[in-house]
Amino acid sequence: MSDFNTTLNQALTEDEESFLRRLDDEPGLFEQMGNAFQGKLRFWTVYLFVMSFTLFGAAIYCFWQLFNAETTRELILWATGVWCLFLAVGLSKIWFWMRMNHLAMLREIKRVELYLAKNGSV
Repeated sequence: MSDFNTTLNQALTEDEESFLRRLDDEPGLFEQMGNAFQGKLRFWTVYLFVMSFTLFGAAIYCFWQLFNAETTRELILWATGVWCLFLAVGLSKIWFWMRMNHLAMLREIKRVELYLAKNGSV
């Protein structure tokens, strides 16, 4: 075995191998969403998930107020609020999907790492 393979085998700890065994099956959408709420970024994921619902509620409120506006100025302000809040909701959802994509890429990289460690070469 080469020095690279020896170093790679030493780098794989038992925790990583158990993590990889858990990832052998391709998870479904809801399982991937659940996995996004684990790990070091779980606080930010939960925070952003809650904030997206809050922002959505605020956007609906602004949209409702848009119909009750009496002046053109109020109409423009409420419409700007709707636009900005829906944009914020969309950006938070994009972050969440990027987090899920990050975890899927990590899973694939770990699979390749384990394959190389076990077989020695491609």
